[in-house]
Amino acid sequence: MLPLLAGPRHEPVGPGDDAAVLDVTGQLVASTDAMVRGRDWRDEWSTPEHVAAKAVIQNLADIAAMGARPTSLLCTVVMEPQTSVDWVLRFARALGEQCRRYDVSVAGGDLSSAPPGTLIISITAFGELDGRPVLRSGAQPGDLVAVSGPLGRSAVGLDLLEAATATGTDPTILDPHALAHHRAPTAPLSQGPAAAGAQATAMMDISDGLSRDGARIARASGVRLALESAALAPDLNWAEEHLPRDRARWCVLHGGEEHSLLATFPPQVGVPTYWRAIGRVEALPDGTTPGVLLDGRPLPESGWDHFHPASG
Repeated sequence: MLPLLAGPRHEPVGPGDDAAVLDVTGQLVASTDAMVRGRDWRDEWSTPEHVAAKAVIQNLADIAAMGARPTSLLCTVVMEPQTSVDWVLRFARALGEQCRRYDVSVAGGDLSSAPPGTLIISITAFGELDGRPVLRSGAQPGDLVAVSGPLGRSAVGLDLLEAATATGTDPTILDPHALAHHRAPTAPLSQGPAAAGAQATAMMDISDGLSRDGARIARASGVRLALESAALAPDLNWAEEHLPRDRARWCVLHGGEEHSLLATFPPQVGVPTYWRAIGRVEALPDGTTPGVLLDGRPLPESGWDHFHPASG
């Protein structure tokens, strides 16, 4: 596997010893995330290349959401002994390609066996901050709420794939653009540090849906996020090309695994390039709780939940 993972080196000691040695000039940012076959991906429609892309981006997006630059990662693969060597080598090759794409090095990792049917990918990602970290807790009343990247793409793709499986339809005949982001997502990683440089007051990546992750910023900051549906029209219009209106709306407002960035900016600074305003931060009226509003009405919190069988 190691030759397939070769790429830029951001550490003095990489794979081959008992541990990697990281050369950190500023503050180190770390995040970890795991993917489980059957829960986070399904072999019916996800290749090893898709799994590698998803594993890398969901971790690097967390680093970017702190305002940091991703630099390196550790990868652990836990697999049943029946896992084919071809699957592992294709995954490793794609993981290396993804890391080179984002100028991230693979500093090491681990391989382990597991009971029959089990395949788990776990990534620990590292990054560096050039300035202060952007937390979820800094949104202030009057700030602009903005997003970098589209909304609803992954959820639309998942809906189409699940429908194809239920009806026995060959997924290869579906619109590849509608499936691409669910199977092999991308994220505007450079916009994390850019937002930090533009004085973002709060930020996170949209992993579990706009309503759920927006509510997390609201609770951490003690405010309300007042969103406007007109600002979401491009996303809604695209989703409605593939799904009925109600379901398309759900995907945009609540769909997870998007990994676009959600942030708040001071009004005197405005929204930077490659971001678009979708609402404002409001102070909490007496007797109310933090949350998200859409066109002045409370937006129910929904989206991906790892421990709810019917999530999504």
